[in-house]
Amino acid sequence: MLVALLFWSCIPEEKYSVIPRIEFVSLEKIPNTSGSDDKGMLIFYFEDGDGDIGLNSEGDDLRPPFDTSSIYYYNFFIHYYEKQNGTFVRVDLPAEQHARIPRLSNRPPESINGHIEIELFINNITSIYDTIRFEFYIVDRALNHSNIITTPEIKIIK
Repeated sequence: MLVALLFWSCIPEEKYSVIPRIEFVSLEKIPNTSGSDDKGMLIFYFEDGDGDIGLNSEGDDLRPPFDTSSIYYYNFFIHYYEKQNGTFVRVDLPAEQHARIPRLSNRPPESINGHIEIELFINNITSIYDTIRFEFYIVDRALNHSNIITTPEIKIIK
C-alpha cells in the first residue's frame, strides 16, 4: 500500500528551475504488531519552478502520456535495493511502489516547494537480507525528471 501525503508552500519571490529538484529528508520505520519493521514513511523536499508537479485522477491526467498503459501513469518512481554479501542489488518486489503524487498547484506557472511524505513497504519478507536502501525520483507533467536520490542504508528488523 502506498499513500502520499503532501505539504507545500508557494514562495513567489523564489525562482527555481523548471526541472524538479528533490532532497532526501528522512525515512522513519514503522514496525508491525510483532515488532518487525514493516513499513516506512519516506519524507523528501521538492522544488519546481513552474509548479507542474502532480497528476489528478481524472481528465487530461488520465490521457496519454499519463494513461494506465504508460510508464508516466506514475510520477514518483522508487527502486528497492538489498545489501547482499556487501553489495547493494536492485530487487524487484512483487508489488510496485511507484505512485501518483496529486497536483500540487492549479495555477502553474509558479515556483513551489515543500515536503512530500510517502508510506512504503520496507521489509521484503521473502529475503534473508536486513540492510536496504531506496533510489527515487519524480517526474513533472512536462516529463522533466528530477535528480535521483539514494537513501542512506536502512537496517530492518525481520
